[in-house]
Amino acid sequence: MPWLLALTLLLAVALAAALGVLARDRAGRRRAERERDASKRRADEIVRAAEEERSRATEAERRARMETEAAERAKDEFVATVSHELRTPLNAVLGWVRLLRLGGLDAARTARAIEVIERSASAQAQIVDDLLDVSRIARGDLRLDVRSLELTSVVEAAIEAVRPAAEARQIVLWSDLSPRVGRVAGDPGRLQQVVWNLLSNAIKFTPPGGTVDVRLSQAGERAVIEVRDTGPGIDPAFAPHLFERFRQADSSSTRVHGGLGLGLSIVRQLVEAHGGDVSASSDGPERGSVFTVRLPVSATPQRRQLVAGGTSARAPTPIPAPRPLAPLDRLRVLVVDDDDDSLEVLREILEGAGAEVLTARSVRAALESFDGRPPDVLLSDIGMPGEDGHALIRRIRGLPPERGGRVPAAALTAYTQVEDRAAALSAGFQAWLSKPIEPADLTAAVARLAGRA
Repeated sequence: MPWLLALTLLLAVALAAALGVLARDRAGRRRAERERDASKRRADEIVRAAEEERSRATEAERRARMETEAAERAKDEFVATVSHELRTPLNAVLGWVRLLRLGGLDAARTARAIEVIERSASAQAQIVDDLLDVSRIARGDLRLDVRSLELTSVVEAAIEAVRPAAEARQIVLWSDLSPRVGRVAGDPGRLQQVVWNLLSNAIKFTPPGGTVDVRLSQAGERAVIEVRDTGPGIDPAFAPHLFERFRQADSSSTRVHGGLGLGLSIVRQLVEAHGGDVSASSDGPERGSVFTVRLPVSATPQRRQLVAGGTSARAPTPIPAPRPLAPLDRLRVLVVDDDDDSLEVLREILEGAGAEVLTARSVRAALESFDGRPPDVLLSDIGMPGEDGHALIRRIRGLPPERGGRVPAAALTAYTQVEDRAAALSAGFQAWLSKPIEPADLTAAVARLAGRA
């Protein structure tokens, strides 16, 4: 029937339209879902990026804080080290001067006193010179007198300056100085200071019987100075900080080697002021180290001089009259100090007051003195290689009373901060004495510890 066919066609068209609508709705939903998913992914990416940025900022802040704290600790340690390095020789100077003023020293001991005073004063002068150099460098006020020169004579002069120190430590100095190295533009005194610092550093860290090798050559347009040693090498963890100020591989009270740790920083600054560079390398622990200085070869220097600052005059401080020593007759006093000059002058002061003096240069040697008859009083330095004075007094306090576990003890130290005093007393010392110390104050302190005051 025609109407039935028409109705069927109408239904088919309506169904097709409905299916089309459904398909469009489904596609729209899928598109909307895709857009929502894309938006969610973009939002998640933005959140992750923000979190990563916040994490990076937090980590950067943490590293900056750690670096700042490390720098502050290094400066504090440096100040304490400066105090220690100045007070240690000053203790010997002051002790011998007071003994000379008191009189009673024979000719041999007087000559010995003058020798120690001269050596200690030279050590202090070197410390002051290093500090002044660092200050000038920091201000950009370094004095240079630049001229055309041959490095051979500069290196030879530095070698001769350190030769007595090398011979005293039984270290062999080798040199291989090429005569074909071109002239450089530089300050001869400052360049000799560079080589002297490197050689002194190598001699200090090289064990007795070792060797220090100095070489001068030319590589292209650079003059090359190499200083090799057979010392302990360079700790890889400390290598990046080797030429920094206020940084030392070991700044503890148990360090083996003294010094301020400024020498290599001064070397780097002086070499860079001459247009060169300096580097260090090591094959590993106990395999020595190599320090290399490279300077540009030039025959036409620009002469340069900077004006040094003046100093203000100060009225001299009146010197007090020496006070008499407290009597220490029949007292056995053990003095522990790794510095020979300090040990010698302390022995002289205490024996001059009538005490029987035992000496030790290490914790182990001090403990051996307790194996027999313990001393009546103990005087101990704090900063010593291997084990320090804190370790010594703790080990002594662990001994039974009959073996000297309760011996009266004083820390006699060049570490003079408030926290140093607290650490010494909490470790087991009854008294804390700072270097330099007056002979009369020293004997009075010993008398008090022995119960004679």
